[in-house]
Amino acid sequence: MKLSLLKPSHLGYIPRTAALFAWLFLNACSARVQPPVDNRPAWLKGETTMRGYYTGIGRAVKDGTHNYIQVARKSALEDLISQIKVTVSSASVLSTVEENRRDFRERYEQIIQTTAADEIEEFEEVGSYEDEQNYWVFYRLSVARYNEIKEAKKRNAVTLALDFVQKARAAESVGSPVEALGYYMQALRSVEKYLGDAIPVKLQGQEILLTNEIYASVQRMLGNIKLHTVPAELSVNRRVNIKDQTLMAYATFANQKPVSGIPLTAYFSKGAGEIFPDYRTDAQGSARLLLTAIASADREQTVTVKVNTEALAGGTSEIMKMVLASLQVPEAVLLLRVQRPVVYLMAQEKSLGLSRSDMPLSSRIKNLLVTNGFEFTSDRGQAELILDVQADSEKGSVSGSIYVTYLSGTIRVLAADGREIYAGVLDRIRGYGLDYNRSSQDAYSKALETFEKERFPELLQTILK
Repeated sequence: MKLSLLKPSHLGYIPRTAALFAWLFLNACSARVQPPVDNRPAWLKGETTMRGYYTGIGRAVKDGTHNYIQVARKSALEDLISQIKVTVSSASVLSTVEENRRDFRERYEQIIQTTAADEIEEFEEVGSYEDEQNYWVFYRLSVARYNEIKEAKKRNAVTLALDFVQKARAAESVGSPVEALGYYMQALRSVEKYLGDAIPVKLQGQEILLTNEIYASVQRMLGNIKLHTVPAELSVNRRVNIKDQTLMAYATFANQKPVSGIPLTAYFSKGAGEIFPDYRTDAQGSARLLLTAIASADREQTVTVKVNTEALAGGTSEIMKMVLASLQVPEAVLLLRVQRPVVYLMAQEKSLGLSRSDMPLSSRIKNLLVTNGFEFTSDRGQAELILDVQADSEKGSVSGSIYVTYLSGTIRVLAADGREIYAGVLDRIRGYGLDYNRSSQDAYSKALETFEKERFPELLQTILK
């Protein structure tokens, strides 16, 4: 084989060619690693500010589970609204109320912020942008226009509130205090969204802060009303028909004059029971309370009767509920001393025909009744109820090493005169065990569980009617 040698000219040619190819390669790589162009709008990149505008950007993921455009718009509006701050004047009624309720201002600001979304006007969509996974939208609202609209609404609210205040004062002057109180409540509702503002107005030649004056007038008139119940204290047996009791509430002014037509509300402030909640006093300032049942086992329970400020206001918003809760409202408390029904127990429980000394069924029923406000006595003559429990188990079949037993029985409640009030039957409840004694015990356990879950609520309801 013949070997050819490189000529000297070839040795110089190879490096120059390699350098050329290296230069071309590096330029091609450099062209490929150029950063991509960012086509997003400036507002999405945070490169723009809009003086004199509230702005909001909303984003939604395009995952196919919702209308992403609506989600983004809602998010943008919430972002915009979050920039609108609620300022509370130190001279406003809100500051006065907050002295007694430290959480009032924070809750009030939350409500105003929440309701702003439903009332905000003239915001506009500046732009939107989307990629494969996301959708964005950009809103703005003119600060000047927002304030202009807000002030116009405030002027209308103040005009309406002033009209109600004038009507209230006119009603007071002719001796119609309940009507006047209603007008003051309407005035308060008219300006409920401006409780954080000090609103100076001129009324009948006097300079007043409107919301402060309205709130003070409501509190002044409520402070002149006194409530009491007759009787103030009542001893009652849980089984007695309370509807036969005459329970009255009376509303009077400080001068003992009856308050006619004032709405009242009644409720159990301690314990539990059934009482009709809403009343309105008659010409004598009285209302008969309709108490129909006592459900709690507490020995002392209370029913509170108070002026129904929500009824006076003719409807309430979340803000009004907070304002009304801050008022000192006239109330009366009826004390109920609850007497527990007295029960005498007579029972016979057997297992396979033999008497049981532990009396599991009777003991469990007795404990349930005691827990629910009953007392037991060993003197039948003192009892108003008689609990009669009869139960026995009998042998069933044997399958391999498993013995079957059936438990049957009756649970009856009688009045002192022998009249049957309640009757329940335990019908062949099946038990299993490795012998008949264990099987009988299992049947009793199942009977206890069945009675407690299924029968006892019915028994309790029946004997308390």
